Amino acid sequence: MSRVTDPVLLEVIRYRLESIVEEMQWSLIRGSFSPVVKEALDASCSLFDADGTVIAQSRSNPSHLGSLVFSVRSILAQYPVSSMEAGDVFIMNDPYLGGTHLPDIALVMPLVVDGRVVAMSASMAHQVDVGGIMAGSVPTHATEIFHEGLRLPALRLAHRGVIDDGLLRLIRQNVRMPDTLQGDLNAQLAAGKIALRRLAETGARYGWPQLGALFTELLDRSEAMTRKALAALPAGTYHYVDYLDNDGIDLDRRIRIEVAVTLDGQGNVAFDFQGTSAQVRGPLNIVPSGVHSAAFYGVRAITDPAIPTNGGCFRPVTVKLPPRSLVNPDAPAPVNGRTPVMKRIASCIVGALAQVLPERFPAASAASVLVLAFGGEWPKDAQAGTHAPSRRFVVTDLINGGSGAALGHDGIDGIATDMTNGMSLTAEVLELEAPIRLLRCAIRADSGGTGAFRGGCGLEREYLVLHGPVSISHRGERHYARAPGLAGGGDGALATSEILRVDGRIETVPSKGMLVLQAGDRLRVFTPGGGGYGPVAERTPEAIAEDLRSGKVTAGMD
Repeated sequence: MSRVTDPVLLEVIRYRLESIVEEMQWSLIRGSFSPVVKEALDASCSLFDADGTVIAQSRSNPSHLGSLVFSVRSILAQYPVSSMEAGDVFIMNDPYLGGTHLPDIALVMPLVVDGRVVAMSASMAHQVDVGGIMAGSVPTHATEIFHEGLRLPALRLAHRGVIDDGLLRLIRQNVRMPDTLQGDLNAQLAAGKIALRRLAETGARYGWPQLGALFTELLDRSEAMTRKALAALPAGTYHYVDYLDNDGIDLDRRIRIEVAVTLDGQGNVAFDFQGTSAQVRGPLNIVPSGVHSAAFYGVRAITDPAIPTNGGCFRPVTVKLPPRSLVNPDAPAPVNGRTPVMKRIASCIVGALAQVLPERFPAASAASVLVLAFGGEWPKDAQAGTHAPSRRFVVTDLINGGSGAALGHDGIDGIATDMTNGMSLTAEVLELEAPIRLLRCAIRADSGGTGAFRGGCGLEREYLVLHGPVSISHRGERHYARAPGLAGGGDGALATSEILRVDGRIETVPSKGMLVLQAGDRLRVFTPGGGGYGPVAERTPEAIAEDLRSGKVTAGMD
C-alpha cells in the first residue's frame, strides 16, 4: 500500500471527487428531458481512473453504479486508452457486453492531458424508450432480447468533439421518442463535460502525478477498511432463499433465488448462487454485471457506511454464477426485467446475515419497485387549448413499497430500497406528459408487517385513462411471496393490482403483464409492505396510538 505524507490532502481530494460526481449527477438530472430521469431520478454518475477503476460514485442508483464498472471495461476492451483522444465520447447499452438492460445507456468520456488519458467520467440514464415490441422497452412478455429494443455495443459516439451524425440518426430512427432520447443524451454529455472540467482544474492545482498517487491511496484505504469490516463479521457460510412471482411468461412458476454468503474471517466475502433457478423464458434473467452490482451493494450494506465508496471496496468480493441460470443466462435470453432480481439478490445477502446478527440488520424490505410504462397516441383535440398535432407519448412511473423494520426503528413507507432510488411521478408531471389522471396516491394501510417495530407500508395509486387506447407494461413483484419479518415480526402485505373497466367489470392484474386500457378505465395498484421486527406484543401503546392516528394501521391490526 502506498504511504500518505499528507492525510489532510487525501481527505480534500476524496471530498473533491465526491463533489464533482454529485455536481455531475445533478447536472444530468436538471438537464434531462424525460420524466423518468428528471423526476424519478433514474440516472447515475461515476468517475474512473485511467485503468477503468471507479474512484467516486454519485449517491444514486446502485444498479447503475455497479453496472457502469462493467460498461467501462467493455468500452476499454474495444477502445484502449491509447486510442482515445480529447473530445471522444463512447456509448453502449448491450447487457451481454457489460450493460444492464437496454433502456440504460452508458456514456463514457476520457480526460486527456498532454496526450494521455488520466481519468474518465461515466454516466448511465434510463431512456424512456429504446424501441422493441412495446412502448417503454420493458415488455414483460419478451422471450428474446431482440424484442426489447436497440442493442448498442461499445461505439464511439463522438470523435475529437464531433458527434457521429450517422450513429445518432440510426439511434433516433429506432426509438419511439427520438427528441426525448437525444435530449437525455445531451444531458449526459453536458454532465460529463462538467466533470472533466472540474477534474482538469483539480489536476492543474495539485499535479497529475500526485493526484494519481492519491487515487491509488484512496482505493487502497477503502479496500483495507472494507476488509477490516468484513473480518469483524462472524466467519461462516450463511444461506438465504427467496422466490420471485414468475418470469412474465409462465405465470404460475415461482423463480428461486438462493445465495450462500461465505465470510472467511480474513476480510474476504464470496457469493455463490448455486441452487438458483435455471434461465427462464421471460425477461427476468439478469446478466453477470447486474449480479455483481447487487453483490457490490450487499458489501456496502453490511460494512461501515463511512467507508468511501470506490473500486477498493469491491476487491474482496468473489461471485460464483452457475451457467445457463437466472443469474448467468445465455444470449439471446431477454433481460429487461432484471431490476426485481437485483433487488431480491441484495435483500437475500442482507437477509443471510440478519439470521445471525438480527440486532444489526433489518427485516426484509418489499425489495420491489412496480414499473409502469404507459404508451399511446395523444389526439390533437385532447390537448386542451392547443392546436398541436397528435403526438406519441411514452411515460414510465415507478412505485415503491415499504422497507423492513429494525431494532429500535419502524420501517419507512413507500421508499426505494437497496438497488434502486427512483421516485414516483407527481400528478402534475404525469398529466402533462400523458392523457392519464392520477386519482389517488396514498400510504397503504395495514401493509407493513406487525411487530415491536412495524414494517414500512406500501403505496396505493389509481390512474384514470382520459383518452385511449393506452398500452401498459406492468412489472411488479411480491404478489405471492411476502417480505418476511425478523425476530418474531410479522410479514409485509402482498402486492395487488386491478383494472376497473368503464363498464363496471373488475379484472385482477398479474404481477407481470401487458395491459390495454380505454378511455374511462382505471388502474389501481397496491405495493407490498416491509417485514416487521420483534413480537407485536412488545409494541408500545404510544406507537400503536400513533399508528391508528396516522391511518397506517386500522383497528384490530396491531
